[in-house]
Amino acid sequence: MRKLLMAAVGACALTMTAGHSHADMAAAEKWVDDEFQPSVLSREEQLSEMEWFINAAEPFRGMEINVLSETIPTHEYESKTLTKAFEEITGIRVNHQLLGEGEVVQAVQTQMQTNRNLYDAYVNDSDLIGTHSRLQQAVNLTDWMNGEGADVTNPRLDLDDFMGRSFTTGPDGKLWQLPDQQFANLYWYRKDWFDKPELQKQFKEIYGYDLGVPVNWSAYEDIAEFFSEHVKEIDGVRVYGHMDYGKRAPDLGWRMTDAWLSMAGAGSKGLPNGVPVDEWGIRMEEGSCNPAGATVARGGAANGPAAVYAIRKWDEWLRQYAPPGAASYDFYQSLPALSQGNVAQQIFWYTAFTASMVAPKSEGNNTVDDDGNPLWRMAPSPHGPYWEEGQKLGYQDAGSWTLFKSTPVDRRKAAWLYAQFVVSKTLDTKKSHVGLTFVRDSTVRHQSFTDRAPKLGGLVEFYRSPDRVMWSPTGVNVPDYPKLAQIWWQQIGDVNSGAFTPQEAMDRLAGEMDNVMARMQAADEQANVYGGCGPRLNEKRDPQYWLDQPGSPKAKLDNEKPQGETVAYEDLVKRWKSAQ
Repeated sequence: MRKLLMAAVGACALTMTAGHSHADMAAAEKWVDDEFQPSVLSREEQLSEMEWFINAAEPFRGMEINVLSETIPTHEYESKTLTKAFEEITGIRVNHQLLGEGEVVQAVQTQMQTNRNLYDAYVNDSDLIGTHSRLQQAVNLTDWMNGEGADVTNPRLDLDDFMGRSFTTGPDGKLWQLPDQQFANLYWYRKDWFDKPELQKQFKEIYGYDLGVPVNWSAYEDIAEFFSEHVKEIDGVRVYGHMDYGKRAPDLGWRMTDAWLSMAGAGSKGLPNGVPVDEWGIRMEEGSCNPAGATVARGGAANGPAAVYAIRKWDEWLRQYAPPGAASYDFYQSLPALSQGNVAQQIFWYTAFTASMVAPKSEGNNTVDDDGNPLWRMAPSPHGPYWEEGQKLGYQDAGSWTLFKSTPVDRRKAAWLYAQFVVSKTLDTKKSHVGLTFVRDSTVRHQSFTDRAPKLGGLVEFYRSPDRVMWSPTGVNVPDYPKLAQIWWQQIGDVNSGAFTPQEAMDRLAGEMDNVMARMQAADEQANVYGGCGPRLNEKRDPQYWLDQPGSPKAKLDNEKPQGETVAYEDLVKRWKSAQ
């Protein structure tokens, strides 16, 4: 009976196929008109792009695929809305699962270790670019698009329009991941407080310069002290000059590898990442694909003076200037803290959460006025005393589509179609209005964002400015992100607990990084695990040898707190606009 029923269903499906094109175009028209507006494309261009998806998806109609991403508003929109649109238009059903970032990395790692097809595609951080380009298990998208996947590669994909393309390019110059969403960690502050004449007067009397957007860490520290110890209260609310988190958990490690050391200036000059030393403190000589070490003794900078300074300041500011309990927060617990309205500034805050910070006052957001206008602004992160012009200034997350060789080709093709669909020009502008995580230059320059910019606190101005390239994800120096990232939080957590000094913690961290990379080197030399691009560690030398060389690692400065420097937000925006 079941066989007869299945045969009947199959016959029905074949009968329906002849009318699919017409029916699918009807679905495409509905979605284009009802959901995919505004768009950088005209309606006719949108429908033409959707027609290509319909035709390309025909061999996979009726297939059900599984994809995985972390839980942020952009991916929630994809999971809840765009999967439905994709199925109605193409006939391919997508289970788009959402998990925490750490769980996504674990799933990716498991698929690589077991060679089992757990998911047909992943949106994982481009931080894994060094891993994917070395382990030979991810699909090289450049070769895929020109070869086996050519028949399912959208001719209107327009790779040059993706702002984060350099983030997903491996040491071989080829594309390994396709950006789906990206967001920067920028400075956040209460502009309404900074603009108060009485506070401006008081700050200048105490510190000798204007209260404004801090350019360096000295100014950030002064402002943190000012609000926590001098202002103390605004409109009857106890206020604090700094916000961060310190719970001994994996996301504490991300805090450091994402931006903390790069802002302090630990790495070398170079964009998107320092050459030869990146913001993790890992050395890889120019023209090589082989990491050479993280300790100063091997030419790295993970335990150098700049890195130690950075960790010391993180610990000091968290203890002295953050709200009570912040040291026990993790990343997710710290997110709602700013909307409570008792924090003056945060040295870096992820713009992925702009959507929640522009929520109306009626939803408990105390950082907007009665009309929904933000009382805050975002601006470039200040830099530490070791930072030099030409270095990256902070982190930019680029959640990017990744395909694996362990996925059967037909399922891989269907997943690739979905990946391209959710970043297509047809719907990217609307998706960006929902999640505010821009990946396309054409989208951020669309008139609808010009109109909306005043409500977004500087986000649009930043992404239209040339400054955006100074924020970047983890780069190619990191040979195996899952293995190395887990080391960080354990060592850093020991600083805030008081178990180790910043120097002791970073010595332990850098040493363990070298140990892990030594094991990678052995595996690569014995079994070509990393395609010949695994670590090749430098022999240990007197650290002073490396500290005496130009660039990173950098010798300890006599004065780690130069004069504070600030800039007026209005002047900053003018500079951004004049450079566009």
